[in-house]
Amino acid sequence: MTFPVQPGTPSVIRRTLVVGAVVSAVGLALSSSLFPHPSQAQQPPATLGVPAAPNAPTLVKGLPDFTELVDRVGPSVVSIRTTQRVTDSDEGADEADAQMREFFRRFFGTPLPSQPRRAQPNQGQGEERPRGVGSGFILSADGFVMTNAHVVDGADEVYVNLTDKREFKAKVVGVDKRTDVAVLKIEAKGLPAVTIGDVGRLKVGEWVMAIGTPFGLENTVTAGIVSAKARDTGEEIRFIQTDVAVNPGNSGGPLINMRGEVVGINSQILSRSGGFMGISLSIPIDDAVKVAEQLRSGGKVIRGRIGVSIAPVTKEVAESIGLGKPMGALVQGVEGGTPADKAGLEAGDIITKFNGQTIEKAQDLPRLVAGTKPGTKTSLQVFRRGAYKDLSITVAELDAKPDAKAEERAPAHKFSADTLGLSLVDLSAAQKRELRLNGGVLVEAAAGPAARAGLRQGDVILAAANVQVADTRQFEAVLGKLDKNRPLTVLVRRGEWAQYVVIRPLAR
Repeated sequence: MTFPVQPGTPSVIRRTLVVGAVVSAVGLALSSSLFPHPSQAQQPPATLGVPAAPNAPTLVKGLPDFTELVDRVGPSVVSIRTTQRVTDSDEGADEADAQMREFFRRFFGTPLPSQPRRAQPNQGQGEERPRGVGSGFILSADGFVMTNAHVVDGADEVYVNLTDKREFKAKVVGVDKRTDVAVLKIEAKGLPAVTIGDVGRLKVGEWVMAIGTPFGLENTVTAGIVSAKARDTGEEIRFIQTDVAVNPGNSGGPLINMRGEVVGINSQILSRSGGFMGISLSIPIDDAVKVAEQLRSGGKVIRGRIGVSIAPVTKEVAESIGLGKPMGALVQGVEGGTPADKAGLEAGDIITKFNGQTIEKAQDLPRLVAGTKPGTKTSLQVFRRGAYKDLSITVAELDAKPDAKAEERAPAHKFSADTLGLSLVDLSAAQKRELRLNGGVLVEAAAGPAARAGLRQGDVILAAANVQVADTRQFEAVLGKLDKNRPLTVLVRRGEWAQYVVIRPLAR
């Protein structure tokens, strides 16, 4: 913008006109930046010193909307309640229920959801009382339902509740504790079945959703992302790890991707409190379906075995024997008369391949062997005394009974805390697998202070004085460092529940 200045105009007036022009120009510039012309409004701001990238991908997106998924998949999710028959001679059941209701009220601010009771005409069989709640989902329109094995294990009766409020008494088709998968059957047709997804397409960071019955609250929806795939916890299968909120009662419910497909079964949480702490583990649906197919066809899962005891290969061992890197499964022992014995395996061999598949970790071998049909003739590659050797082996059928008997014969260490009224014993390997625990001590008897605090036989103490205890020796060590006259706080698990209990010792 310019202002014409006539010759002979006084200098003061000329300066005034110049200053006015400058102010007007600045004002126009500010006006343009604050209120751009419509043709310029959509232009991205220039970045100082960085050339514009009009085709750069947008990484930040809005949060997903799960409402359509809930409408589509929700009717396929069921809640499962189990019952057991008890007689009037059973002690402590009503007291335990009252304690659990009080615990729920204090820590969650709401009453424990009521569960119906059904008295049986034949009182000799006892009264049918609630045992637990869980979740599941409909596999097929003709009434097959999938859930976790630990949801229905030990129950006398199993009931399946649909979202349309119908309830069916279910038949347990089969249970596989090793993978924690169970299949139920209800007499119904035309049910809304889930769509099975492809776990191979699942990506870390992908949004997923869970629907279940945490703490008896039916059709609860939670969401999060996939934190990791193929998480190895020493189990027969590798888990999908997520940060989806999963709590007691969610067990057996589906993990659903954004396409509305089931990609896993919510099975475990890693927690120091018994409740959700940000890490949930789900059984990959492809592994679960393989198990379900065998349960539906024969009522059990048939697995392979070769008859070896194995251990991991450490870096020091790998370097010292010339293997190069720590890999494979170190053979610690070979059972006589087994496929491994007949194939010529020796203690000290390192199995590096099974049926052409590389054994990166020792845990890989049991999974591959278990998934091989008994009677299959396959190949082994072993590293023996500095050289690789190929062997041929025929896989046999896994028989769990000898292992169970060996565990029963294994001596269990016991400990008695007289001032607390506690008699404790170590958990066996079978009990740890069944309870899905890495440690803890089993209450063999509770009297005096422990009984008054609500502890009873069968409870599992997970921590004492805010210290996790793996066995009775560690519990004894923790107790030895404390004042025996002061109250002891313990974290106790009963069924799927965990709560803190304060034991006040007898006054001396």
